Amino acid sequence: MSNNEWIGIENAYQNNLKNISVSIPKHQLTVFTGVSGSGKSTLVFDTLVAQSRRELNDTFSSYVQHILPKYGRPAVDNITNLPIAIPIEQRKMSGNVRSTVGTYTEIYTFLRLLFSRIGQPFVGYSDAFSFNHPQGKCEVCDGLGFTKKINLTYLVDFNQSLNEDPIDFPTFGNGAWRWKRYAYSGLFDLNKKIKDYSKEELDLLLYAPQQKLVSPPEKWPKTALYEGLLPRIKRSIINTDEGKRHRKQLERFVSTDICPTCQGSRLNGKALSCKIDGHNIRDLVSMSLDELQLFIQKIKNPLVQDVKTQINKRLDALITIGLSYLNLARSTDTLSGGEAQRIRIAKHITSSLNDVMYVLDEPSSGLHPKDIERLHKCLNVLKNQGNTIILVEHNPLLIQRADYIIDVGPGPGVNGGSIQFSGTYNEFLKSDTVTSIAMRENDKLDNHTIKNFKKWLSVSDKNLNTVQNVSLKMPLNALTVLCGVAGSGKSSLAQILVSELIQKGIDVINISQKNIGISLRSTPLTYLDIFDDIRKLFASANSVSPSLFSYNSKGACPRCKGKGVIVNDMYFMDDVVSECELCHGQRYNQEALQYGYKGKTIVDILSMTVSQAVAFFNGITRIATGLQAICDVGLGYLKLNQSLSTLSGGELQRIKLSSYLQKKSSVYIIDEPTNGLHLRDIDHLLDLFDKLVARGNTIVIIEHSLKVIRQADWLIEMGPEGGKMGGKVVFSGTIDDLKKSNDAITKPYL
Repeated sequence: MSNNEWIGIENAYQNNLKNISVSIPKHQLTVFTGVSGSGKSTLVFDTLVAQSRRELNDTFSSYVQHILPKYGRPAVDNITNLPIAIPIEQRKMSGNVRSTVGTYTEIYTFLRLLFSRIGQPFVGYSDAFSFNHPQGKCEVCDGLGFTKKINLTYLVDFNQSLNEDPIDFPTFGNGAWRWKRYAYSGLFDLNKKIKDYSKEELDLLLYAPQQKLVSPPEKWPKTALYEGLLPRIKRSIINTDEGKRHRKQLERFVSTDICPTCQGSRLNGKALSCKIDGHNIRDLVSMSLDELQLFIQKIKNPLVQDVKTQINKRLDALITIGLSYLNLARSTDTLSGGEAQRIRIAKHITSSLNDVMYVLDEPSSGLHPKDIERLHKCLNVLKNQGNTIILVEHNPLLIQRADYIIDVGPGPGVNGGSIQFSGTYNEFLKSDTVTSIAMRENDKLDNHTIKNFKKWLSVSDKNLNTVQNVSLKMPLNALTVLCGVAGSGKSSLAQILVSELIQKGIDVINISQKNIGISLRSTPLTYLDIFDDIRKLFASANSVSPSLFSYNSKGACPRCKGKGVIVNDMYFMDDVVSECELCHGQRYNQEALQYGYKGKTIVDILSMTVSQAVAFFNGITRIATGLQAICDVGLGYLKLNQSLSTLSGGELQRIKLSSYLQKKSSVYIIDEPTNGLHLRDIDHLLDLFDKLVARGNTIVIIEHSLKVIRQADWLIEMGPEGGKMGGKVVFSGTIDDLKKSNDAITKPYL
């Protein structure tokens, strides 16, 4: 390959990178691998992608640059032959309630065209089928498909007056800014109990639409409009960011129901009256994608040949990547991170751009080996269109299929940041890096002892989502793996098991990949609740107040208020987060940094990794025990001050798991715990599971890792495919039983 066929990185020293220089082949599929925390993401995302985005932004006018997100200059001397980078991340899609799989992939746009051209009777052009347009949307739910009902008895205490605290929601309490709009309006006697209001007063307080007050009192702001409590909560809280922040409080008095008028279709009766071959547009968006494709192919009308081509092209990409079980009506905020990432990949496959560098973060996450084959096929399509594909990945199947491998390591954090290997897979297998050795061992792994199971959990004739009439038995005091392709019903089966166990009075610890209530301020220390203990050590060593060592209190940097970063709200784009220039991300003010404990400042302590801190606090039981639990789940490389908002779903889940390690006789239900884990780290996790089982616990995990499947005591495989084609138990038994079976889903990959 000529020189301009390689991307050259010269002397990268961002974060833990140790002056790395490396070349990456263009128009190939390159995998960056290495243990968790070794510096792969720093090299790929914080250096390569950041530099590409920065240089691209520099080509725009200063007006446009002002609007675009700012990328800091990465710590690297030079990067040559750098293509435009498009990162396709493993993150959930934004929670916009109006975004569906159909609108995001644009297939819905073409379905609207289809109905406006050949649907009978003709009801209007394509806007007449849009639930985001006045012509098409259901007027009762405003095109959302659901209505929110406020239960007044949980929101308002009718036995209190406005001068007490009758409205049970933040910002409506006595003296708060929203309360003032009622107290200062001059419309109410502030000492009169609400139950004694006349009908007119009650209507004004609860239901009045926005209006100007006729003769407002002195205290009333000049431009303010008066609005009743219910319309105000619906307009300014329920479907807004504030509503997301106060979700817990809202859940007490707001119930969500399918819209009674449109039955969840989001469209008005006129739009739904128009049909093609007896089906309206709601019927089509409710079909799984493979059913929809068959329906579209049967349409034989020259008027829509071009529209059919566009729909088919997009459906092909989604089905090839293993998402045939989805439907177009599915709201994008209900997709997992892996599903969202694959939808993004499918969108790029249908794009006509080329010579682009697509960068993916662990695309194997949440995928069965069979789905990984499909994913690899799609990545090859992207590559063969003349693009460069870069993956940050641990999965052995994707490492094997890469054109080129770059291994970063050898260890995590300060022990990483060096290139261990770069070259082809065959050369890689002959090398001696932590990853290549683990790959060679992985191929030989199969030494499982057969257990004698004494207690069982039986389930008979249970239904949930796509899982219908399922009956099975599962051993207790063992490690059971639920496997199967994406969308096959594993999570639904796990929910069935949870409710069965709870009914039998067995303690269940359900550890999903949902967020654990994280914010910019939450760190491993705050989650474990041991930060107080550390602050007290500093306080007593220096005879000062513990609050001086809190970045949420007296110790906070005055500029960023202890966040370490400044967040700029970009309104219609993602927020832009930049490091605080005053404290350089340390979160503390100068006074807090004057004091030490055993020769370290509070910032020195917080910059330690969890493993380093275990050694430092050795002998201080409460602190050391909590930190050791984080090491036990393979997260010793995390820094004590690392914001939990920077962690992957798998890492967050293992943090959650760390706080439950002392249990006995419980059942742990865990969703894909090996997400983002290197083969070496999976060994630690399996050791931990062995210890938990030895202590009398039962572990049930949804998992795709072949390494874990081989070590399971019992396997339950769902399938055979995803969505409506899944939901059945296709295999149940030990790994030896699986090998003797005629299973066509997991067995071929063992």
